[in-house]
Amino acid sequence: MAKEAAGSSGGPQPEQRSGPGVAPDNLMVKCPKCKEILYSRDWEKNLKVCSRCNYHFRLTAHERVNLLLDPGSFVELDAAMVSVDPLDFVSRSQSYAEKLQEEQAKVNLNEAAIRGYGTVEGLPLSLAVMDFRFIGGSMGSVVGEKVTRAIELGLERRWPVLVVSTSGGARMQEGFYSLLQMAKTAAALARLGEAHIPYFSLITDPTTGGVTASFAMLGDVILAEPGALIAFAGPRVIEQFMHVKLPEGTVNSEFVLQHGMIDAVVHRRELRATLARLLRLYKVPGATRAQQPASAAPQSQVEAATLLSRQSSQSRAEVGGGQDGLRS
Repeated sequence: MAKEAAGSSGGPQPEQRSGPGVAPDNLMVKCPKCKEILYSRDWEKNLKVCSRCNYHFRLTAHERVNLLLDPGSFVELDAAMVSVDPLDFVSRSQSYAEKLQEEQAKVNLNEAAIRGYGTVEGLPLSLAVMDFRFIGGSMGSVVGEKVTRAIELGLERRWPVLVVSTSGGARMQEGFYSLLQMAKTAAALARLGEAHIPYFSLITDPTTGGVTASFAMLGDVILAEPGALIAFAGPRVIEQFMHVKLPEGTVNSEFVLQHGMIDAVVHRRELRATLARLLRLYKVPGATRAQQPASAAPQSQVEAATLLSRQSSQSRAEVGGGQDGLRS
């Protein structure tokens, strides 16, 4: 359930720092993993990655767009779309409608995802990017609709599609409506696959619940950032249900890579180059930017598989043998 927000400009929103260990307008940043004190300027130059332990801080949706796309190429669509309250949901402290207004003011976004199109090294791409700051990146009707429209735009213009996931799962305040987004996005991806148009999924920290169970794990090529929490149920939920302490590193990107659930773990500084190379491999020779015939897809997929096989080998080498006992 969605509607258009009144008076929304639809333009890019100001950047805000976010994530553990980050103090706005502070000269120093503390890494939550190794406790290293980092200079903010150096930290930002390093794409918000800890220079000591390689911890990847969370990025906002617009920061992610700026990281992946050519400068000035992003065109946002449906920026004014906002959720409604179909169930008249009320928690102990506030109603869902009040919660939405509070989050919109705090995060300066209308929803937990933005969608649009742009280019990567001149190659066109339809994309949707989630933002964890907005109610934990939870997937409600608007998030599902934006992801679906990004897929449909790729289908219409025969552009590859990218979805960047970071989410705590389906949004409980919308109940059944949020669960329907899993089926809707999966059905749209099925149509995209039938048209032989590639779909790339980038999983970032954290991605759990209904998002993991739907479009995040349905990519033709699935990439993840190092150390990202990737699971259906989070470790705390598993431990409460099983009454067993999980071994360290059993729900991160390196673990799911070892078990064949994703194709590669890619450092943030390599993401744009990797995405650009995948777009070239899936590009049909002689096709215009706005239309790619499906006939050449199989050969490109073989080349892409070769690329990802090499990257997966490198990722496994970096992980090392410390988790051999966890393999199934």
